[in-house]
Amino acid sequence: MGQQTKPLIRSTTVLGVIRDGRAALGSDGQMTLGNTVLKHSTRKIRSLYQGRIITGFAGATADAVTLLDRFEEKLDAYGGRLERAAVELARDWRTDKYLRRLEAMLAVVSQDKALIISGTGDVIEPEDSIVAIGSGSMYALAAARSLLRHTSLSARDIVEESLKIAADICIYTNDHIVIEEL
Repeated sequence: MGQQTKPLIRSTTVLGVIRDGRAALGSDGQMTLGNTVLKHSTRKIRSLYQGRIITGFAGATADAVTLLDRFEEKLDAYGGRLERAAVELARDWRTDKYLRRLEAMLAVVSQDKALIISGTGDVIEPEDSIVAIGSGSMYALAAARSLLRHTSLSARDIVEESLKIAADICIYTNDHIVIEEL
């Protein structure tokens, strides 16, 4: 008998856009286990630090919630300074024996910063103020870049339209979209 593997939990497309001093972050609601949809309306977006920061997650839900809690602690410890809190979380995530095993990614936006935080210690600030994570992220990112360049749509509308496009393409993304805005 071969080595037994865990079923791969996939789901999610999370997309954040900053435009004209407004930030929006949204996600679909699909949660899958292997090739089975477990839930259509999972909430993967959370507002943090008195509503001044929005974060979304992709990956294992329990792992992501643990990371969100730690990130919120870092925000409180560093007075809401987003970049500092993100760097400290990434450092802990990479070096802490327990955290290091967590399988998730975070996308974070404030009114002027968009970041991706990964378990490998990366804190990435994209040049175009668009963050995308999850299984349909590249579809949503491509759509958002095009809409940002060629339309005058708001950040919220770009997020919504881009997530709809990703849902049409990615089998792990659905059209039960939740968006929060700053």
